[in-house]
Amino acid sequence: MKHKLLLIEDDNIMRVTLTDSLTMRGHEVIACETGADGMTAFDEDDFSLIVTDVLLPDLNGLDILDKILKKDPRAVILIMTAYGTIKDAVEAMKLGAFDYITKPFSMEEFNLIVDRALELRSLRVENIILKKNLSECFNFPNIIGDSPEMNNVYELIDKVSKIDSTVFILGESGTGKELVASTIHYQSDRKNGPFIKVNCAALPENLVESELFGVEKGAFTGADRRKPGRFERADKGTIFLDEIGDLSAGVQTKLLRVLQEKAFERLGGTQTIEVDVRVITATNKNIQKEVQEGEFREDLYYRLHVIPIHMPALRQRKEDISPLLDSFLANFNCTFGKKVSLSPELINALFEYDYPGNVRELKNILERLVGLASADVVTIDALPKHVAKQIKVVANTVSLSEVAAKAEKAHIMRTLKSTKRNKTRTAELLGISRKTLGEKIKLLFFNLISEF
Repeated sequence: MKHKLLLIEDDNIMRVTLTDSLTMRGHEVIACETGADGMTAFDEDDFSLIVTDVLLPDLNGLDILDKILKKDPRAVILIMTAYGTIKDAVEAMKLGAFDYITKPFSMEEFNLIVDRALELRSLRVENIILKKNLSECFNFPNIIGDSPEMNNVYELIDKVSKIDSTVFILGESGTGKELVASTIHYQSDRKNGPFIKVNCAALPENLVESELFGVEKGAFTGADRRKPGRFERADKGTIFLDEIGDLSAGVQTKLLRVLQEKAFERLGGTQTIEVDVRVITATNKNIQKEVQEGEFREDLYYRLHVIPIHMPALRQRKEDISPLLDSFLANFNCTFGKKVSLSPELINALFEYDYPGNVRELKNILERLVGLASADVVTIDALPKHVAKQIKVVANTVSLSEVAAKAEKAHIMRTLKSTKRNKTRTAELLGISRKTLGEKIKLLFFNLISEF
């Protein structure tokens, strides 16, 4: 494997000899005569290995070692000197040198140490990539909720993760569409490939095409180099196009071709690029209405709408507020180093709010409550004004029977969850017969369906 190496050596014969040997072994070598030139080269490029002499005209090799490792702790550095001492060797290793070699040395010995250093470098790079992939895989919160609506979502995620079809995720902002897309990718056979996220609404309209499909040098003013697009970068993986309803008509046309032919050309280019990409899209718009009004191509809609997943609004699954509160409260207590709890009145109030911003809004409210808390128990007085205002309106319009029904519904769902849906055990805990429980569950599900 070819590597780029930085060699800092003031002796001309030694510098040329080492450069020729490393070059013959297939490596690219940047050779410098002084420490200052070596540091400049290090700042301007990436090197798999730095080899430096200790005694240089301007800098000490151990000082170079220290400066480089402060800038990049992952750097691999080999120290060499004709004046090797035990003290220098110990000092170099303490500072973080990979190894220490004393002149004169044989080229066989030198090349053996270089090979071991480059092997270490490769392992470090692989470890970084592995950690990055694992971080991308697991660095998102669990999808929380045990409501019938969310169980339907889980079932669909499990099924579509095992196939390679295009998925269209629908739902209001803040319901977790990106989280679902990430979960599908990392549970699929493409999990070792890239997961590229694109917020179509956030891209300037004149740059959408170049961002998605790439651009050739000179395609337009400012295009001073070839740049691969998001589809190219997603090859062998998944691309997630969020807010797909915001794409212009021209980009919709090109996207349709990519879905049909798995190929495209960069902006300003003629070469056809073929890619193997799974496409997952999402929108918070009424996409069928957009199609009817001519704002979104009908043929593209049917290409994307192969397997739809609808993310329910939080107001449609309020029984999930309880586990969400538990999760967010634990996370923010950890983040802010606190042990805050919520008063019963505050918890009841949070159940009454409608959450137009959905789960994201609930999370933001909890972050505010915990972050600004000055006592161990947060009371209802700490609620944001817009939340408290809506809750007061609800409290003035909701009948006592409705409040009781909601409380009963939430209690039944929590008890069912605690017994893992064992109806006999649930009925015992609730102090009712199994038949009565069955009737209440039927009524509960009827009310859930009627809400749609």
